Amino acid sequence: MSTQPIDKVPTQAWITTFAGTAINLCLGILYAWSIWKAALVNVDKAGEVMTGINEGWVYLTNAQAATPFSLCVVIFALLMIPGGRIQDRISPKFGATVGGLLLAAGCIIAGMMKSYTGLIIGFGILGGAGMGIGYAAPTPAALKWFGPEKRGLVAGLVVGGYGGAALYIGWLGQKLIDAYGISGSFVALGTLFAVVVVIAGQLLKAPPEGYVPPANVSNAGVKGATEKTHNWEAGDMMKTWQFYALVFMFILTTQSGLLIISSAAGLMKKTAANMPFFVANAWILVSFGGLVNASGRVGTGYYSDKIGRLNAYCLNCGVSALCLFALPYVISTANLFLLFVVVGVAYWQYGGGLSLMPSFTADFYGAKNLGFNYGLVFIGWGFGFFMARIGGVIQDITGSLNLAFYISGGLLVLGVILARITTKPQYTG
Repeated sequence: MSTQPIDKVPTQAWITTFAGTAINLCLGILYAWSIWKAALVNVDKAGEVMTGINEGWVYLTNAQAATPFSLCVVIFALLMIPGGRIQDRISPKFGATVGGLLLAAGCIIAGMMKSYTGLIIGFGILGGAGMGIGYAAPTPAALKWFGPEKRGLVAGLVVGGYGGAALYIGWLGQKLIDAYGISGSFVALGTLFAVVVVIAGQLLKAPPEGYVPPANVSNAGVKGATEKTHNWEAGDMMKTWQFYALVFMFILTTQSGLLIISSAAGLMKKTAANMPFFVANAWILVSFGGLVNASGRVGTGYYSDKIGRLNAYCLNCGVSALCLFALPYVISTANLFLLFVVVGVAYWQYGGGLSLMPSFTADFYGAKNLGFNYGLVFIGWGFGFFMARIGGVIQDITGSLNLAFYISGGLLVLGVILARITTKPQYTG
């Protein structure tokens, strides 16, 4: 294909973008985990077998319920690396299809085994593998069609599907649990995901060799972010200190979001203890979080193109830190409105990080090898799981998550400091 500049991106660029959104709407079951956690956890009855519609399942502790979630996060992050290579070397279509089928199989296995082991194997291992391989496909494929002035927005649109998944999975998952039990909910969703991802995956395409996106960089949100950016190979990228800074920035922006996501339903039940409707419908906060998470990805991506990735990152983390510091007070006063506000900010910040980091990676290291390079940076997202696990242990010991909220807020402040000293690397090879 000719390397002469074109006036506007092809229609296929937007088809790839929105097909990626549809795929991520399925892969994002991770963000509704607190719905299943709420059904599984009963510290006083831990180890006892359930009766009724969930007969065969065993009650878990908070720490136990955090393990499949945390394992899913770690494997997700690790499989992003080979997933990125598949996207770059084979095709995004292949990666999305394989990832979707693995996730579907994991959900079905978790439901059929009716055990903690089944959750580990199905949701934790197979689910994490499916998410990692599948998630690696759409974002790099879409970003390769666009120049830096639209990278934030496009990344936000694609990954917004992953965050927005909780909007409907939180509600649908709860209804399925109520009607068909934990097992029925996993099997039904797994089947649905297989159908949607396989169909949407066929619409993903990377641009042809030699494709050059429109050369409009006047509004690029990152200083120096032009298509003259060198396309770094992974080995050279990993020799720069900025790569490790991006990984740590990802860890710090992720940890607070995963803490809130893994506990959202429980936060609603505790804050609204005297409001039976909200206790019985804790999925409302989960779904609200999904909406804000998705909006934060698109919104942050958009304004990062205007004010810069660095400023957007620092703004999001700083405001979210204040909200986490305030969360124990909000819960103690049983103020449901403020709970939605502070949890919403935490979801927005977390979602925003997932649109900022692929854009940072493309701005710093070029778009050609973005699938593999971003897969390596994405390890930081996986390491962010530690706060959800620590939160579960703290809650089991102290009866609340207050200490975890304070620690998490402090780490966000550290993220702002690190971002302020991180500059774009200069290629000298």
